[in-house]
Amino acid sequence: MQKIIESKPHPEQGYRACLGIIRLAKRYGKDRVEAASLRALATGAVRYKSVKSILETGLDKTPVEEQMALSASIYHENVRGSDYYR
Repeated sequence: MQKIIESKPHPEQGYRACLGIIRLAKRYGKDRVEAASLRALATGAVRYKSVKSILETGLDKTPVEEQMALSASIYHENVRGSDYYR
């Protein structure tokens, strides 16, 4: 909630998104919303739509570290690293 409010120029603009996330707890449960929020923070996607999408797809049920490790371990000879673009 804090990241959503901080991302807006005026804190009042983030209130509706925060209330929407609170309402998601009625449908999905507090634990799932908390897990989805942690995943959203880890990926930098701190919006209501992102949290809702995580819940709808069930990504909140998989550990964040496991998912992040899979996406970070992609290696192929044709994949250029950040050094290439300097």
